[in-house]
Amino acid sequence: LHYTTLQGSEAPLFGEDDDVINTRKSNIKHPIVSFFHLFFRTSAILLYVMCDFFSSRFIVCMVSIILLLSCDFWTVKNVSGRLLVGLRWWNQVDENGNSHWIFESRKTQSQSTTTGAESRIFWLGLIVCPIFWILFFFSTIISLQIKWLAVVVMGLVLQWANLYGYVRCKVGGKSDLKDIAKGYLGAQLFKQILCKQE
Repeated sequence: LHYTTLQGSEAPLFGEDDDVINTRKSNIKHPIVSFFHLFFRTSAILLYVMCDFFSSRFIVCMVSIILLLSCDFWTVKNVSGRLLVGLRWWNQVDENGNSHWIFESRKTQSQSTTTGAESRIFWLGLIVCPIFWILFFFSTIISLQIKWLAVVVMGLVLQWANLYGYVRCKVGGKSDLKDIAKGYLGAQLFKQILCKQE
């Protein structure tokens, strides 16, 4: 597969490729990848919720959840992102020791590489599962189950890292997400001011 780094305006934003997705078949061309994209993250969530039923030993549950989260992070970052949506990101250290984050998107999404169903599976799993870890974070703090805080923070960090990386790939690797958010909020504020003046 050939990847090239996209500038900010070249990468399609969420929703811009809906016309392309609707014209494609909704079959899944990578069923094993799609399965494991969801399997590790949902298994970690289910194990966290039902840990008392499976084992009374905290260490066993903690290690199992962290292993599932680590497998999920690796699978999403290195396999499912590339195959299901044609995106990838990584960190590269240059000769001077400086760290550079690289966010790439495949230039052309050919019909033979990705489908609309796979794209929806990818983004749904990527966005919904971190919401659970946010809820778990607040529930552990409110219920004072501090021993679970390390596991929940690990879930948040690993899943949000992938979410952030792939959103950066989608909106364009060279674009700063703060600038995109400021531009959007500025446009909304400007529209509201114009509506009030009318």
